[in-house]
Parts: sequence; structure tokens; C-alpha cells
Amino acid sequence: MKKIISIALLLFLFFNSKNGYAVANDITAEKLLGNANYPAICYGGYRTNSREVQPTIAELKEDMKILSALNFKLLRTYNLHYKEVSNLLKAISELKKENPNFEMYLMLGAWIDCKNAWTNFAPDHNVESSKNAIEIDEAVKLTNQYPDIIKIIAVGNEAMVKWATSYYVEPSVILKWVNYLQNLKKEQKLPTKLWITCSDNFASWGGGGAEYHTKDLNQLFKAVDYVSIHTYPMHDTHYNPSFWGILDNEKGLSEKEKIDASILRARDYAVAQYTNVLNYMKSLGINKPIHIGETGWATNDDGFYGNEGSKATDEYKSAQFYKLIREWSNKAGITCFYFEAFDENWKSASKPMNSENHFGQINLQSQAKYALWKMVDDGVFKGLTRDGKQITKTYNGDEKALWMDVKTPTQLIKN
Repeated sequence: MKKIISIALLLFLFFNSKNGYAVANDITAEKLLGNANYPAICYGGYRTNSREVQPTIAELKEDMKILSALNFKLLRTYNLHYKEVSNLLKAISELKKENPNFEMYLMLGAWIDCKNAWTNFAPDHNVESSKNAIEIDEAVKLTNQYPDIIKIIAVGNEAMVKWATSYYVEPSVILKWVNYLQNLKKEQKLPTKLWITCSDNFASWGGGGAEYHTKDLNQLFKAVDYVSIHTYPMHDTHYNPSFWGILDNEKGLSEKEKIDASILRARDYAVAQYTNVLNYMKSLGINKPIHIGETGWATNDDGFYGNEGSKATDEYKSAQFYKLIREWSNKAGITCFYFEAFDENWKSASKPMNSENHFGQINLQSQAKYALWKMVDDGVFKGLTRDGKQITKTYNGDEKALWMDVKTPTQLIKN
């Protein structure tokens, strides 16, 4: 009898491993990335204007149920110096115990700073913060504790781009920690199929100026398992608006058609930045997967990107960019960690209308923005709440009211 049971168990395991009916530990980064069946999004669960107020496990479980209903199965987090991520892992684990079919995986971020970052002292970009080692150690600990959930570790977030003047480091620092983690894999002190990357601005990955084309960056391409780039056309509607505005041959179009044409060019601008990184990598004789670690489009701003600036931020333009970048990335077999799932207002606590507070697909009033209105209509959020509130539509679902806040970019650009 025992022999029969053992044979049955072996057949069960064989069937599951060979026919795609995978248990969580069979899912690897290699299988997740580039797989349209595992859509990705960036996540932070903070509800207040201070990260000192940590989201509870109950609140995190609320969010996970909402994101799962939207079919998101791969999340990106950013740092480990608060309890949010360790609590998130507990929340996901509890949901998996409650429902064996529940799936959610993480790209775990380890924050990297230079010496004197975020202090009154001058940042020293050639020396790293002593806190980096603590972040990496925590990443290792959590990954070994939750190997069924954590499938990727990202060393640093926009940590090499030189406009991050408060904290950026030279590529040698990132390379050091990537190599450290890769060595732990070789020593079987981390899961061997765990993937290691750095998630950074496209320019930092060689897609911009020659000042980034350094020996250490080239070695970093070799060290990572894949390349994770950021691209933000929304920001460049102000900083480099070559694609943003109205062409001469578009003057006769309707306002909606003018906006749609501008957003299409914004999508193409993002694709061009991706291609620039791809071409630089190929020039080194390296062939690694490249995925998008961040892109997004805010829905409000009272500065450079709002109605007094480039007129880029509103819910219609945000929804159009989301739609176009998702369509392109899915077709191209590229994972896109869209920024972000929910609005968070700690990022610019003193300026409520700053764009940094308005990148989410769902706002802090538990309202789905225009990109998700159809999901509300389709009953995707039925039975789900956030902070005790049902998920409803912004503008009470009144599209005419929404369009009152949509402004056409006025800059004329050459054909």
C-alpha cells in the first residue's frame, strides 16, 4: 500500500512539473519576465503623508486582493528600511494559505545611497552609505525566508543617474553588490534561480550620454541577469519636449485627436529610449533580456507638467499612455512594471498637488481612475474594499466632467 501511494505521489509531482501546472516554487524570474500572463506593477501601500505610519497587514491584504482581481501577479517594491515590505510578505503568505490558487510574486528592491545622502552634509558620490549593507542583508534574509514569493532582487532604484543629486552612486557600488548577490547564489546561500538586476534610468544603462559609458557599467551589464530600465516621457514633456505638442499637419484635428497623437509620440519616445539601451548593450557584445522597471504618467500636477506647464497631467492622457505602453510591451514580450498601483502622498507631503502624489491607478479615496473605469463596470472590484470603501470611479463616472480637466498641449513642433 505504501509503495502504491509513493508511486502515485511521484506521478503527481511529475505531472505537475512537466505540464505547466506549477507550484509556486517552480515559478522563476525567467518564467515571469516577458510573460504577458504575469502583468507587473509597482507597489507602495502607504495611506498617509508620512512613511512613519506603516500600512497594516490587513490593509496590505486588501490591496493584494484588489491587484489580484486586476490580474497583477508581479509587484515591485523599493526599500527595506521600513516594515512595509516584510509585512507585505506576511500578507501574501497569509493569502496563499487562505487560497492555494492565490499568486503574487515580488521584485524586491534594496535601496542604495551614497555617503551623506539625505543629510545636511554634501553627498559623496564616490563613497557608499553604510546603510547599504543593511539593506542587502535584509534582502538576503527575506528572500531566503520567502523564496516562493521573491523572485528578483533589484540593487538600487535610480541609484546611478546623475540627476539624483541627493544620493546617486557610481556604477562600481552597484556592481559590487550585484556580484555579492550572484556569489551567494553560486554558494547556494540564495536560491539559484533568483534573478539579480539594478533598476535605473535608461541613460544610466547607456541609453543616453557618453558620460555613462564606463567600464564599470559595461561590467554591470555582464553581472546582472537582466536589465531593468526606467523611461518617463511625462517628465520630458517639460525637460525635452521634442515629441510633445502639435505638428503643423495636426492643426485641423479635433482636440482629442491632437492629444491622442501627442500620447502616441510619447509612447514612441519611451520605445526609443528602450531601443537606445538595447543598442548600447549590443555594441558591447552582450545579450541580456531588457525589461521596463518603471514608467508611468501622473494624473495631476501644479508644476511643470500641469495646466500652467506642459499640460500633460490628467486622467485621459494617463489612461492613453497606460493603454499604449501595455499594448506595446505585451506584444514585444517585455515586462513593464507600471508606476504605480495606488496614489501615495508621502512623496511630496507639503505639496498635495505635486505629480509625485498622483501616479496611482487608484486614488486615496478608493476611486479607480479613468484607465480602470471599465474594470469597475465589469464588476472586477465586486466585494472588494480599500480602507472600508468600495472601489468607485473618479468624477462619479462622468466623462464630460473629466474632459473639463483635459487640456491640449499648445507647443508647436516641427514635422
